[in-house]
Amino acid sequence: MKKHFKLQDLDCANCAAKMEDAIRKLPGVNSATVSFMTQKLTLDADDARFDEILQEAVKICKKVEPDCTILVK
Repeated sequence: MKKHFKLQDLDCANCAAKMEDAIRKLPGVNSATVSFMTQKLTLDADDARFDEILQEAVKICKKVEPDCTILVK
């Protein structure tokens, strides 16, 4: 399953790269892209575990940049 999420308060391109790298290493993730320019996360992950993987991605973003939020609808 592939979904796009808006990022709020992502202030640094280097942080975006760190987040992307860490999210890609999560089990069940097929691909992940964090774009500093568009302030978006594109996550392609295992359908059965998507919500669990998304929660881990949220934790990673908070760890790398505490002010950044993934807007999950």
